[in-house]
This record gives sequence, structure tokens and C-alpha cells, in this order.
Amino acid sequence: MYKEFYGLTEKPFSKTPDPRFLYMSSGHQEALARLEYAVEESEIALLTGDIGCGKTTISRALMDRMGDSYHFMFVFNPRLTADELLRVIASGLQVNEPSLQKDQLLKEITTALYRLHGEGRVPVVVIDEAQMIPDRELFDELRLLTNFQLDDRNLVSVIIMGQPELREMLASPVYEPFRQRISLNFHLAPLGLEETLEYLDFRIVAAGGEPGLFSPDAVQRIYELSGGVPRRINAVATNALLIGYGRDAALIDASIIEETAAELLA
Repeated sequence: MYKEFYGLTEKPFSKTPDPRFLYMSSGHQEALARLEYAVEESEIALLTGDIGCGKTTISRALMDRMGDSYHFMFVFNPRLTADELLRVIASGLQVNEPSLQKDQLLKEITTALYRLHGEGRVPVVVIDEAQMIPDRELFDELRLLTNFQLDDRNLVSVIIMGQPELREMLASPVYEPFRQRISLNFHLAPLGLEETLEYLDFRIVAAGGEPGLFSPDAVQRIYELSGGVPRRINAVATNALLIGYGRDAALIDASIIEETAAELLA
């Protein structure tokens, strides 16, 4: 369909978090650099941002950048009890059939952490959508993970990612012990207007096309509709390409974006 018409080899605005399509705005560059530092130092890091700003994609890019010396474990649904979380982490540490008894489970995790350390690998636990964590107990278990340590460093790094309301939740006095363990705290903001233009061109080029497919007035309207949030930009741009293809339009202009907006808001 529209791929061939616009000279593309792939869909440029796919929803999947493919690091090849990660546009590195100044905010994304800073977030990735800070997370890299936190992982190298085996610390707890907090990354927040609006829905669709690219947090999950950044975590995948981080994994690719850090290489085989780091063992990443992703928890995408943190609606767990504290014991369930520990068993998920134990499984991620390649513990076969983690124990249902907490004391034994902690021994299994400890053994696995020292085994990875002996192999020269650093485990990294990534908690996504952390605003859905149901209670303080689970945060306490994440905090206590940093008690697994050698004389000079922790044996595990923890990255907590979530939407802005996570910050409001953690501001409560009851989370003070957890906040004190956070060594890196970063909020990923939406793209600006110029970055939105660069983002559109970047992804078109990454998909095999040529920059400049979206006219300046189209970019302005996409920015207004999306608020600079990459996931929303993707939705508008994908629909615009479909409409443009149907019109035989070589250039995506503001009139196509207006039609896209009407369809998305219908």
C-alpha cells in the first residue's frame, strides 16, 4: 500500500519499540546517558514521562547499548505482591522453580546474584508502568534489593519507569526510605515543534524514505494534535500516510492532517 507509494521499505510509525526508530531528542539523549550511568554504578534509577513518550523504547536501547555484560530482566505488569515480584526476579535470574518460602527464595536470589557476579555480569531489573504498583511493600522489596552488595558496589541495578503520577505517589512521606535509595531521577518531556519535524523526518528516513514528506504546516498541525508525544505523532502520521496514499498526494500537507484529525476524533 502506502509503503511502496512513498518509497518506504518499512512502516515508519509502527507502535513496536524498535531502537532503530528511536529518535534521540536532547531529552532522550540525556535520559539514556543517565540510565547508562546508573546501571554502570548498580544504582536505583527513576524515569518518568507521559504515556507514549518513549520510556520503554529507551530501556530497550539501553539494553542494546550496555551489551552482554549486563543481564536485563523486564517486569511489564507490576500488579504483583512482593513475594510474586521476588519470584519473577528469581526466574529472571535463571532460578528454576523459585521457592514459595520467602527465606529460601531470598537465598536462591542471593546465590544467583553471586553466580552472575562471578561470570562478570551485572543484573538489571526494569520495572515498567510502575505507577500501577499496588502497595508500599513492593517498593520496600525493590529498595532491599540494593542490600545485595559487595564492599564497593551493589550486585543489582533497578530501573523504575512510570507515568507522571508515579512521582506524586512517591512524594508521600511513607516512601521516604525508597526515595533515599534513588540515585537518578529524570522526567522525559514531550518533543518540541522543531523536534517533531526532526522526529518525522528521522523515522521516514529510517524506513527507507526521503525527508520532507510532511510539509511545514502539516508538521505544525501534527504537533498541535499530538502535544509532541511520539506515540500520538505515530498515530496521526500513520493515518496521514494512508489518506495521502488514497489521494495520490506526494506531499502530506495540513489538509490531510485535518482529515486525519477528524477520523481520529470521530
